[in-house]
Amino acid sequence: MQRFTHFLLALALLASPAFVFAADAATGAAPADGQAAPDFKLQDQKGAWHSLAQYHGQWVVLYFYPKDFTPGCTTEVCTFRDDVLKLHKAGAQVLGVSLDDVKSHAEFADKYHVPFPLLSDNTQAVAKTYGVLTTHMGFTYARRETFLIDPQGKVAKHYADVDPKANSGQVLADLAAFKQKTAGG
Repeated sequence: MQRFTHFLLALALLASPAFVFAADAATGAAPADGQAAPDFKLQDQKGAWHSLAQYHGQWVVLYFYPKDFTPGCTTEVCTFRDDVLKLHKAGAQVLGVSLDDVKSHAEFADKYHVPFPLLSDNTQAVAKTYGVLTTHMGFTYARRETFLIDPQGKVAKHYADVDPKANSGQVLADLAAFKQKTAGG
């Protein structure tokens, strides 16, 4: 029962707009635009392993989120789900990452019909490497941040202050701009 109470408290905190400003700083620095994106090896909701290296030559939308089934995270996953065909048409693969385990991701993906990998960073290593790991009131989670990674494996853009409803659209617009810039010059 105490664990369920802690879960409800975490859910309430993650849903609160003020929560973003009250959270402690991340344990490491995020890779800067133009730097190589750190590689990783994580399992998705189906148990398949994914690494950044396997997506070399493609654009990657790597988005971190705090917790499966919370209001903002559900909004974000559904927005990326609804835009996934546009993102694929633009040449980008979408990967969601949180500290939740594979089973939680499987239930989340099933409930919301998520057609892309949700990666389990239950060791917190990848969130640390990307500078998004944070703790607030005893709860450790990945902050809601997104990295657009170019086909050479470099961070093209880091979105540090993510609006779950708008992020997918921002990524699509920036992806088009990056591709136009590359084609034009």
